[in-house]
Amino acid sequence: MERKQFFRQAWAALTAPQIRVTDEEPNPWLNRELPPGGRSRSGLEAYSGSWTFAEAAHLLRRTTFGPRMDEIENAVRAGLPATLDQLLAPKPLPDPPVNPSFTNDPAVPIGSTWVYVSRDPNVNGYRRRSLEVWWTGQMLNDGISLTEMMTLFWHNHFVTELGTVLDAHAMYQYLDLLRRHALGNWQRLTEDMTLNPAMLEYLNGNQNTGDAPNENYARELLELFTIGKGPLIGPGDYTWFTEQDIQAAARILTGWRSRYPQQAPFEPAAYFTASRHDMTAKQFSPAFQNRLITTTGDQAYKELISMIFDQEETARFLCRKLYRWFVYYVIDETAEELVINPMADLLRDHNYDIIPALRALLSSAHFYDMVNQGCIIKNPLVFILGAARQLEVVFPADPNPGRRYVMWGYLLEQAATQQMAPLSPPNVAGWPAYYQAPGFHELWINSVTLPARTRYTDQLIGAGYTRNGFTLKIDPLPLLAQYITDPNDPWVLVETFARLMLPQPLVPEQITFLRDTLLPGIPDYEWGMEYGAYLANPQDDNLRMSVLIKLQALFKTLMNLAEYHLC
Repeated sequence: MERKQFFRQAWAALTAPQIRVTDEEPNPWLNRELPPGGRSRSGLEAYSGSWTFAEAAHLLRRTTFGPRMDEIENAVRAGLPATLDQLLAPKPLPDPPVNPSFTNDPAVPIGSTWVYVSRDPNVNGYRRRSLEVWWTGQMLNDGISLTEMMTLFWHNHFVTELGTVLDAHAMYQYLDLLRRHALGNWQRLTEDMTLNPAMLEYLNGNQNTGDAPNENYARELLELFTIGKGPLIGPGDYTWFTEQDIQAAARILTGWRSRYPQQAPFEPAAYFTASRHDMTAKQFSPAFQNRLITTTGDQAYKELISMIFDQEETARFLCRKLYRWFVYYVIDETAEELVINPMADLLRDHNYDIIPALRALLSSAHFYDMVNQGCIIKNPLVFILGAARQLEVVFPADPNPGRRYVMWGYLLEQAATQQMAPLSPPNVAGWPAYYQAPGFHELWINSVTLPARTRYTDQLIGAGYTRNGFTLKIDPLPLLAQYITDPNDPWVLVETFARLMLPQPLVPEQITFLRDTLLPGIPDYEWGMEYGAYLANPQDDNLRMSVLIKLQALFKTLMNLAEYHLC
């Protein structure tokens, strides 16, 4: 179902009859136009301001799936350069997904990986589920690293969909490619992605022959994966490429197919068939300086990609996507001049290695400008995983992966309900929150997802989620003991957790409201007496529950604040 059709139906069911929902306005409260420009005059110059809890938390909220209190405090002590070093450091590749106990995969013992065994259509569904759940777990456990966040970024950039490709082995290989290049070289990733078996299937590269060129991948290579469109200048022609360029690129890419070996290591592979390849010269338009590519055969695709990456606009296109992912969705003329252009120059100067440009952005005065803090609506994965990470929810640690995969699966299901299931973006352009103007990230909040967010956090701080004898839930008591300098002072308690969980300072009235949520009609000193009595006798269930109920009310209210949805 189309996304707009989905929202029209949901909205029509929940609104008064006099409100008319049209194709152009699925939600009347979304942005009708972008906010005006001139947000910030700061640029890519190095940030030279203070480095406190607020700045460290801002960096980690944008680059990880929810920082814990100790991680933020460690970043404050380490300083900005060292924290960036940690975020950008290469990580060992994780162990691949396994057969957990809830599946039925006779060729693979429980706890062993299915990645390097033969494909079996009878268990492919189980393996697909294992892959989705496993990646959710990798994001949850990535710690202070940009690896999984950038893997997700590239997944939203070089989109494939599990529901289209279907094969678990091909999709694991695709995800492994993204992770290996997550902090690597964009041009090399583009070359490798062009021959990736999942991508060949998803955008019909397998069907692209000299006799019947298929333009699907060529079109998305130009429009979505590299240079972008720019303004329309004629029927089907854009500023940065034309229909002629799509046709020429498609002919260069003819002849590639994918196969699934029947012998070990059983990894999907691309191969070239010369008889299916267009051997003629390919003429490009003035958008590419009338380039004529005469190279043919299995190396021609590299010359095509090199030509695209020779265009200055290609670097700017990616820098805008990185900006919208990490900074804000509005790119005004000032941001274009002071951030995007110099960042694109860095990207080109380093031959499209991604780290120098990322480091410059994340250490820039612009990134730490107050107008760019706490202004992005968390995407569902950051919201879901962040609640579990920040409040240190304990997951099963037993060697058998069954219970662990079940709990990761619960997080995956929450993400699907909130419209961001990993490996299942809605279309080849990715999630609309990163490209659909003027709503952008406001699209994450609607009549379906907002109640789902509240149900999730209410459940975590309440009864929790129980499966196979294990309960996933937030326990505030260990957090209180570990992080509150004066746990007998309710004001210190409230302000400490507000600082951890919310991206901007609260006004005094909000702090007072939260204090009154913790202690409704109760003087401050009684909290100290009650908590002290619990510490003196932690085995007393009545004392423990009395303290716990108050803390649960506070955390529930914090997570229901509008500010909690921001990062």
